[in-house]
Amino acid sequence: MTAEATNIPAPKRRSLYQLDARTRRRNAAETRFRAYGVAAIAFGMIALAVLLWSILGQGLSAFTQTRIAMDVTLDAAVLDKSGKRDPVELAKATTLAYGKILDQALVKQATDKGLMPEGLSAKDAAGILSKEAPAQLRRMVLDNPALIGTTVQIEALANGRIDGFLKGRVTMESAQLDSNVTPGQLVLAQNLKDAGLLAKSFNFDFITAPDASEVRPEAAGLGVAILGSLYMMMIVLVLALPIGVAASIYLEEFAAKNWFTDLIEVNIANLAAVPSIVYGILGLAVFINFAGMPQSSPLVGGLVLTLMTLPTIIIATRASLKAVPPSIKDAALGIGASKTQTVFHHVLPLAMPGIMTGTIIGMAHALGETAPLLLIGMVAFVRDYPAAPPEGFLDPAAALPVQVYNFTRRADPAFLERASGAIIVLLVFLALMNVAAILLRRKFERRW
Repeated sequence: MTAEATNIPAPKRRSLYQLDARTRRRNAAETRFRAYGVAAIAFGMIALAVLLWSILGQGLSAFTQTRIAMDVTLDAAVLDKSGKRDPVELAKATTLAYGKILDQALVKQATDKGLMPEGLSAKDAAGILSKEAPAQLRRMVLDNPALIGTTVQIEALANGRIDGFLKGRVTMESAQLDSNVTPGQLVLAQNLKDAGLLAKSFNFDFITAPDASEVRPEAAGLGVAILGSLYMMMIVLVLALPIGVAASIYLEEFAAKNWFTDLIEVNIANLAAVPSIVYGILGLAVFINFAGMPQSSPLVGGLVLTLMTLPTIIIATRASLKAVPPSIKDAALGIGASKTQTVFHHVLPLAMPGIMTGTIIGMAHALGETAPLLLIGMVAFVRDYPAAPPEGFLDPAAALPVQVYNFTRRADPAFLERASGAIIVLLVFLALMNVAAILLRRKFERRW
């Protein structure tokens, strides 16, 4: 052995427990990546919490409404001059007559109980009542004419400014700059509240009542919009589900694999990414201008949303069909089943959980769409409830997302509260549909 060979230093031994520089850099990079992921999740959760806090903070108050308890004498000389209780004659008494009766009753009650602020006129005192209150009293009397000539206790709607005062939206300082309310009216409202005659209660009318004009925000409700959305979802379910499943089965199980089917698949994928407003333009051109269907009807809205939802259902259904193990098909074919029997007796039932999940998610997405409905006229102001199906499919109606849009366009701050409340109702519907999708998947899911 030469001298040079004996002078070669022995290689250093490395311990598995001693980290070198490269390992430290790799571990540091992994730690940073985890921190980025945690930060992204935290940011998303914070943004969601802020969004929900904003919506709930502004919208929960829409589910309560301020009312004034008062005794009202229904003067027969004003409401039924003939004295015959004839419904036709009773209907001739307008809301102006009922409004005068309510105004007199409120002023009398406040005066008798010593609640009237000094210097407040009778006209201004009666101004705390909603313009919807006379219409409500009129409907009550027309439904029960025997009330005429008696004194009844009612809870009349307070106007939007008084309602905002109890909810903290209106203050004495803002009332001095507001032409729709005076500080004296707020003092009267506070006196009535202290006397137990003015209070907030749960607002069922917000769920069941139709929309109201800009001067009556306290009477605006979601009844017509909820019915319109329900009718549209019925049409989407009846049309989109069978058409989407049938198209998926054909493309996945029966169609030949060639350039034509590849073209169809590419177009379906592209249609799923088309902006929703394009479907609204299509519905306006085809269903309304060409076919002559009525504007603002749930039928047209349902057809437009069906076209928009179909690509989503087809993609989800095809993915569910592909997820079925090939051994299931091979076993069915091996014992003599035909291709059709294999698909409908074995493959389709096993793919049904994914199909139902995709359908519900697609419908939930369609429920929240606004842009296509605006183009087909569902932004119109609708006061009358649509009839029961099938006639109701052709009646004018609104939809929940469009109702939110309508509320936000109005100047009165009370409508912003209504808009947030409508968003809460819409979110509840969306959450229920997504929960249903999760439960259906868990109930029918098969593990291979």
